[in-house]
Amino acid sequence: MNYPSLAEAVAAHPLPEFAIWWPVKEVFVRCAARAVSEAWRQLPGNSGKLSPVRALVSEYLEQVYQRPLTPGRVEAFAAGAADPLGSGEFDAISYGFFQSAFEKTQSKPEFAREVGQRFLRQVVSALDLVLPAGLGSDDEFAQLQTALQRLGRFFLEQGYLRTHFAFRFDVARGPGGEEVRQTSDQVVARLAQDRRTYALYEMGYPAILPSATYLFHTAGEAPHYSTRMLQAMFDQIGYTARETAAFNPGDFSVDLLVELWVIRPQGG
Repeated sequence: MNYPSLAEAVAAHPLPEFAIWWPVKEVFVRCAARAVSEAWRQLPGNSGKLSPVRALVSEYLEQVYQRPLTPGRVEAFAAGAADPLGSGEFDAISYGFFQSAFEKTQSKPEFAREVGQRFLRQVVSALDLVLPAGLGSDDEFAQLQTALQRLGRFFLEQGYLRTHFAFRFDVARGPGGEEVRQTSDQVVARLAQDRRTYALYEMGYPAILPSATYLFHTAGEAPHYSTRMLQAMFDQIGYTARETAAFNPGDFSVDLLVELWVIRPQGG
């Protein structure tokens, strides 16, 4: 498949709302840096040289933000440093490592999933997060919702999301033209019956929306940190949770990235 260049993708999909940066704080940067750099280093045939990544980050900053790369930023990130970053810096560094990884692997989705699994381990440790063993009871579902609320506060307080987080099980829309009517008090019963269960994941100004947009258009895959981490969390408690492709979030406000998820018991 012939993908457009970065310059072509930026010209076709400008995102001026992200030109003014906000801080992405230390704990999130450290968790993400360790997850990404460890997964990147373990790619087959990877020499570990950072110069190609640094060149990609520099090009991205110039194309998207018209700013130079601060010396040492890529090296510090690769070392798992916890220095806070501007949102655009974090976005650019994410682009550089993911683009480098996508050039080295035959399975871009697998690399994104690997980052999500590693990111989950980092965040669970940093927050001392307790996850339920499953979703077979109302108590376990309540424990899951508490964990999701804590994760949402973490994403907002640390600056990964600028304005909004919600993970909703009250759903009144479906993929394509399918009608869905689901309330949160139906979730445990639906999962017990091996029925498709839905959720809406809403993100207000995720810091990596530009790089996710441009990597999707130039490489066909994107660095969705929180999405892949939450999917890894559901995997860990025995469920498959994936965003649907045939969902149009057009009736939401333009500052929200919204994903419709389908959740099933593993093997169901």
